Amino acid sequence: MARLFSYLTLTLVKALSGLLYRFEVNWINQPSPPNWKDIKLIVFLNHTSLFEPIFVRVAPQSLIWRLSKNLVAPGADITLKRPIVGRFFRWIAPGLVAISRKRDKSWKKFMHSITSESIVTILPEGRMMRKNGLDKHGKPMSVRGGIADILDRLQKGSALFVYSGGLHHIQSPGQRLPKIFKRVKVNLELMNIEKYKDSLKKYASTDKEFRRNVVADLNLKLTSCLPKTKG
Repeated sequence: MARLFSYLTLTLVKALSGLLYRFEVNWINQPSPPNWKDIKLIVFLNHTSLFEPIFVRVAPQSLIWRLSKNLVAPGADITLKRPIVGRFFRWIAPGLVAISRKRDKSWKKFMHSITSESIVTILPEGRMMRKNGLDKHGKPMSVRGGIADILDRLQKGSALFVYSGGLHHIQSPGQRLPKIFKRVKVNLELMNIEKYKDSLKKYASTDKEFRRNVVADLNLKLTSCLPKTKG
């Protein structure tokens, strides 16, 4: 029942997103056609808004059906405890696991929830960018190392990198009601997980160095792969 409810909710969000927003989707590596069935990891970069479920607009129904059953994702405990927002996110993603954003037992619980059937989804920055380009504590945005743990766990399949153009023009942190009829930009990149890991382990002799390489590569992607926006 939870899967059906998740699927119907995601499908509704996709339909409404298509009606209310104009999407500009660009493939960085232009797969022809993209193999959606092989996706085991979705990495979302440039986290700017709680309204980001609208990006489900770019997913085919076959992937939405798989996500409704197999999605596993870490979610900030402070967000999931919110009465309306938290409930909505659990509706669309029953596989959300509340974490404290620290490498504690909540992170271990999330890692233990990953199975061979899972489609792991993560926002590796671990917090949301405010309008000034910083997080809520006034610190620069950057990728955290938890995604290296996930990559180390996954042995096969593809990773879909979703590069958001940002949604502050639609709904920024603290803003209750979103604006509609705006343009949404997103770049996509599909990579083989095994090859991606090998490229980062090539110059890493320890797990710590691999972790550092993952963070450095994703921070580079944050500066080079996001859609171009005006001024």
